[in-house]
Amino acid sequence: MLLFRRAEEMSLLDALLSGCASGNSGLLLVEGAVGCGKTEFLETAAGQAESRGGTVLRAIGTAAEQGHPLGVLRQLAADAPAGALPAPPTPDEADRVEAMRAFAAAVRALSAAAPVAVLVDDLHHVDELSRRYLLHLARGTRQAGVLLVLAASAHEHGDDPLLSTELIRLPHFARLRLQRLAPEAVRAMTADRTETEADRLYEASGGNPLLLRALLQDPQARPGDCYARAVLACLHRSGPATAELAGAIAVLDDLATPARLARLTGAAEGTAARALTDLEAAGLLAPGGGFRHPAARAAVLDRTDPADRPALHREAALLARASGAPDTAVAAQLLAARHTRAEWALPVLRSAADQHIADGELDQAVALLRLAHEACPDDALRAEVSVRLSTVAGRTDPAAAEHHLAAPLAAVAGGGLDPHALGSLARALAAQGRIDAAADVLERLAAADGRRAGVAEPDPLDGLSAFPQWAASARRGAPAEGGPHPAVRPTRAAAHPASLWTLPGEAEEGAAVHAAELFLRGAALAEGAVEPVAQALRTLLYLDGPASALPWCEEFVRQATQRGATGWRAVFAGLLAEARLRTGDLTGAADTAEEVLRSAPGRRSSILLSAVAGTLARARIAMGRPEEAAAVLSRPVPAELAGSIHVLGHLRARGQYALATSRFHAALGDFLDIGRHMKRWGLDRPRVLPWRSDAAEALIRLGEAHRAERFLADQLTTRDASDPWVRGMSLRLRASLREPRERQAMLARAVDELQRSGDQYELARAMGDFGQVLREVGEPARAAMVDRRAWHLAKESGAEALCVKIWPGRTGEDDEAPEAAGAPDAGLVASLSESERRVALLAVHGHTNREIAKKLFITVSTVEQHLTRVYRKLNIPGRQALPADLRPGVAELV
Repeated sequence: MLLFRRAEEMSLLDALLSGCASGNSGLLLVEGAVGCGKTEFLETAAGQAESRGGTVLRAIGTAAEQGHPLGVLRQLAADAPAGALPAPPTPDEADRVEAMRAFAAAVRALSAAAPVAVLVDDLHHVDELSRRYLLHLARGTRQAGVLLVLAASAHEHGDDPLLSTELIRLPHFARLRLQRLAPEAVRAMTADRTETEADRLYEASGGNPLLLRALLQDPQARPGDCYARAVLACLHRSGPATAELAGAIAVLDDLATPARLARLTGAAEGTAARALTDLEAAGLLAPGGGFRHPAARAAVLDRTDPADRPALHREAALLARASGAPDTAVAAQLLAARHTRAEWALPVLRSAADQHIADGELDQAVALLRLAHEACPDDALRAEVSVRLSTVAGRTDPAAAEHHLAAPLAAVAGGGLDPHALGSLARALAAQGRIDAAADVLERLAAADGRRAGVAEPDPLDGLSAFPQWAASARRGAPAEGGPHPAVRPTRAAAHPASLWTLPGEAEEGAAVHAAELFLRGAALAEGAVEPVAQALRTLLYLDGPASALPWCEEFVRQATQRGATGWRAVFAGLLAEARLRTGDLTGAADTAEEVLRSAPGRRSSILLSAVAGTLARARIAMGRPEEAAAVLSRPVPAELAGSIHVLGHLRARGQYALATSRFHAALGDFLDIGRHMKRWGLDRPRVLPWRSDAAEALIRLGEAHRAERFLADQLTTRDASDPWVRGMSLRLRASLREPRERQAMLARAVDELQRSGDQYELARAMGDFGQVLREVGEPARAAMVDRRAWHLAKESGAEALCVKIWPGRTGEDDEAPEAAGAPDAGLVASLSESERRVALLAVHGHTNREIAKKLFITVSTVEQHLTRVYRKLNIPGRQALPADLRPGVAELV
């Protein structure tokens, strides 16, 4: 296999063997870099010579025997037929010309019976006397059927006349240079693998046959123990000078030049240049310096004395900096040496880390920033590096990102941070949603600015918002509608951290939705874009509804996944889970949130992941699985959660779990805590979190109807009262406090509102209550129709417990929907016009013809005509057979 695609070489060998069989002598010097197939070529020559009936004499030179005269001659004599060659002479006689002539004559005599192939490997290690015998053999067998094949490493010629002049002067001399395999040859040899895999094998081996064979023996053909041993074998066979310099080459890596190598080791620059050339020729080094594969470099470094390595790396860092090498190269040497004492080390480490971050090489960046942290002389610089570490870690590990800010926060309490460090810390805290901590840092920053006589740093929160004009309005003193209360605003002219979660006032909502969509269309996921993208997604979710936000959430989850940014993915997947929960897709919300928690690295608790866990718990509660919600809520949460925006989702999940397990006072306490937080931060918007509805539900369970009514009435006077989701939930709960007839009317309105909101789960709850009240007022037929629709919606949402509540007789997972007999298929339903579908859908929701007419501003007669056409098109007997899974058309969704 290793002589694959060596057609020219094999053609030459065939010609020489054929000439030998015809009585003509041959002399071939085979050269090549280590591992390029010289030994395999000799083995092939031996096999072909024997197959033609020839006699083969083999020998190999070794460094160990180089000091023992006639070592190779003894090997050849031992390989010949018994008595065919004379025993090697004694040392006193060995140097005589007569002894050399006798050896050549014996080989010539041996060729009279059959052609003779004399094959000597590693000629550069052959002892001097044996070389002279071989030269005499080459001269003395020119008229005999003797083929002499000598293999040598190209880099080991030296000044030996046998290799440099004497052999070349012989008329039958030929030279063969074996090259490394080309990429196409490697692809052909590994035809059972993909082209990508073959190219990877070429890149790791450089086309060196020995390294390639070792790679193919390692598991999954990836550099492992066999590859490492082959690398070391190549170095060993490259000669002592090259082998000694290999460790320094591995230390310098891409910085390896003859001048730097000579400076680092004290070797002559010419020797260093030859070593680099030889190793590049063997495919061990990439063009321009540095080992071709990290595993090769690691194998060489592992062989060097660990005690000497730091000093070598430290000296390499000095050489690299002095020669103007990039900061990334200098920093790599500092990291390997763990050297931070030089004054220039800290800025170089930070600069190199930034470059690695820009290139997406996060592991290298984190390693350099950790070393930079050790190099910081004071708390302010340590805080800045910790904040940078937090930002980098946020891409992949939210818990680690939060943990990195602990030390800077401790330094704040001790007054050890300057304004610049305070600003970067406030920004990082705000990005993590840690509102209280960020506000405290901003207050300290404002005080520091005041002491500096009007010298102020730029607003630390600049760039975090997708809508900087809102932040600007917040700086002017009076908060935008829904903005943070002035009592918690620092005196400094900067936006409050809560402004990142603030929704615009009613007059700006349409413009904000449009701006969010425009922003998202042009946004690309990168460092600094996560927070404004998340804000734009929240704007669509809360102001334009989950249907608008869902595709964008999915798009940024996809982008984060492609980049391997699990931390960023957690941000967007958390919003995706919330959006799915708001559509009533309980199963989708739970699956999304669960996947985020499952893929989170490490075991530490996280503020962000606590909010995702809250979404999962709420989905499980709605699905009727409180025990699973309990397991989620039992996860430890960090103490810092209490002052963050994410505490709201955690408290809501905990409150809803308490409500589901009949601990109504505990539930009420959690919901009221949410209200206090939202009011304090200026975020009290029911569209974001309708805590009053939750509190009212707990109060209803406690029998405190008057207090519940006050909370619901208050919610219906907020600026979000016109939102169909907020209004529908409020009306559903308020209806439970009314007499049946009034309850019926109120629930009918709740159903209409929730139909518009797109939340199937809340719609199913309202329709379930509506069906119940219809039975109470003596309308069982309408109740049955409404129940069918409610059951179907609950089933689609994954709310199994609600299904049981609506239709107690159907409890199994495999139960079909409680449809009327002969329900029409989807094709017939698709034939309905928009007007017919709109009327039919309201009928399915339990409205009478008169109510439908009133809602659609048409006559009762027109309603009856529409329904008649619907019955005919669907081939059903009447109203009770209308399909429960009827979907709204485009008009109803607008």
